[in-house]
Amino acid sequence: MSEEKWAGLRAAVGRPVPVVVRRLVVHEFRALHSLGLWTVRRRHRIPEGAVRVPYTGPQTGMMYAFLFVSVVETVVLALVIPWPLVHAILLVVDVYGVVLVLAIHAACVTRPHVVEADGSLRLRYGALFDLRVPVSLIASARVERRYPDGGGLVRVDGNGVLDLAVGSQTTVTVELAGPVEFVRPLGRRGSARVLRFHADDPRAAVAALVRKPVPPPLTPERTAPSSTPDPPA
Repeated sequence: MSEEKWAGLRAAVGRPVPVVVRRLVVHEFRALHSLGLWTVRRRHRIPEGAVRVPYTGPQTGMMYAFLFVSVVETVVLALVIPWPLVHAILLVVDVYGVVLVLAIHAACVTRPHVVEADGSLRLRYGALFDLRVPVSLIASARVERRYPDGGGLVRVDGNGVLDLAVGSQTTVTVELAGPVEFVRPLGRRGSARVLRFHADDPRAAVAALVRKPVPPPLTPERTAPSSTPDPPA
């Protein structure tokens, strides 16, 4: 199939499906893919020489507690509901819910923040949020623990401050030289000049951000040997 026909097919399929629904389906598939990566102890797209910045510390206990409650609920409903058809439907829904909770946590583990070798920053939250910041825009970075108000994964105030909190807290603040564009999990767009995010080891994250990239070694050019000057007359 040609590229034009493929683009037309995607447009035809995408028109009747709302953007929010399409993005949720994509997020779900990415989370399930992350569950496979987590099983084999791999990470998603970590370039060579990059520094991984995990952020799952504050939410790990909560995720496992929610997973335990979901498993208990599945077992209780299996014992209480007497109708076979209803029992089968709820069992499938509950088991998929348990898998999805694991997949969401796996996406956060396998998709950490990344400080690349050139000093650029990639902020992520599982399969839901992904923001790339070139090194030319990073003005400063510091350790700063904050507890932002409000709900939602991505919060932006009127001053262009973006909070990407985990466990209702952020530990690193990055000030930018100019605004950076981003896409919210459900498709809305925005911009920010200050980024606040959580890192399990904020000092290591800041150290990676403020380090100067090491230039590649220069290869000395081969030159012809200089001629020996004539002796004085």
